[in-house]
Amino acid sequence: MIRAGVAIVDITPPPGLAMSGFAARTLSARGAHDALTARAVVVGDTAIVVADVIGIDAATSARIRRRCVLPAENVVVAALHNHGGPVSMAGRLSIAADPAYLERLEDACIAAIDKAATARRPATITVGQGSDPGIARNRRHPGGPVDTSLPHLRIRAADGNMIAVVTAYACHPVVLAADNLLWTADYPHFVRHALEEAHPGAVALFMTGCVGDANTGHSAHASISLAANPDRSFAAAERIGRKIAEAALGAAEHPVSDAVSARNAIVSLTFECRETEPPETLEKRWRDEALNVEPARKSLLGYWADWARDIAPTQPEPLAARVTVLDWGGVPIVALPGEIFAETALTIRAALGLDKPAFVIGFADDNPGYIPPAGEFRFGGYEVDEAHRYYGLAATFAPGSAETLAACAIRLANETSSGSGAA
Repeated sequence: MIRAGVAIVDITPPPGLAMSGFAARTLSARGAHDALTARAVVVGDTAIVVADVIGIDAATSARIRRRCVLPAENVVVAALHNHGGPVSMAGRLSIAADPAYLERLEDACIAAIDKAATARRPATITVGQGSDPGIARNRRHPGGPVDTSLPHLRIRAADGNMIAVVTAYACHPVVLAADNLLWTADYPHFVRHALEEAHPGAVALFMTGCVGDANTGHSAHASISLAANPDRSFAAAERIGRKIAEAALGAAEHPVSDAVSARNAIVSLTFECRETEPPETLEKRWRDEALNVEPARKSLLGYWADWARDIAPTQPEPLAARVTVLDWGGVPIVALPGEIFAETALTIRAALGLDKPAFVIGFADDNPGYIPPAGEFRFGGYEVDEAHRYYGLAATFAPGSAETLAACAIRLANETSSGSGAA
């Protein structure tokens, strides 16, 4: 039998810390709606830990993997990418991080992995595919592609009791908008709660799929507002979360083998400048424009002007991006860094076999920003032309970067399925 374990560590910050995820939001958190957590599932000598934060940078991920009890190459450190959490990456997303919280976050992820490893016991795994819950929408193109897959994995102890349920879905965790000042894991909190209600004593792990162009239907620019919206409320998040959980719970169960493996590789991603005017011109324009706009827009323009002054003049070095594929009994878990678009996920799924339940997730081992497919550059928009400023990058990832990640993931998946790289 496979040996598996699970653990949860609380990472809820105190009130008063800065929140991350919306340029329009400048006020600190006033409390918590639901506890933020780091959740780890260990299968064999491999592990996934998911933290309820917007991102974990590559350096922090590397330290977590190195410091935990498992082999570093067998561990994936992912972020939920909720926008109701604290600042979790130094030097990114325009707001200074609290060093004490960053240390706490790192230690908590390690503790979750180590506790889950200690809790390992003989287990069986089944996998199935939930029905399309019909939640995600392509926010860049009406009727555009979304990854509707809802893989659902159940891990049971030898006595039949459920240890953990693992699911993933590709919809941005931004049901709650910039007016929210409570810590929250957004709709994934309600997914996990519903799954754990259905399986008392089990831990639910939710992984965020490739959501760079997917949410519940609003544009990215709709979040540059502090106005309340009934469609972006906790009630809406609960309705959405429960609908996803219901679809996952209906997944069939197919037993998997006892083989566990892990493979990873590093690819080099380059950048391409989209701005055509010199930084000093951009800075002046944005500072002048900020004099006569509403506060939410003023905050964004201030970030952009600071970017033009401090970051735009620099020359970005290629980014070393880690791609990992875990194989749990024949179930591939493809872990990619950053905000990946549906097209990339669908390309990987097509190569793996569209009838095969597989996890294809983003925000794994780094969150450097949006990595659009080559075909999206002609459309421009926030994800292509603007988001790199908020992420603290001097330029957008160059066309072909997403395709490089996909090709690497497909190669690794083929290698794991051939039986090499056993963990």
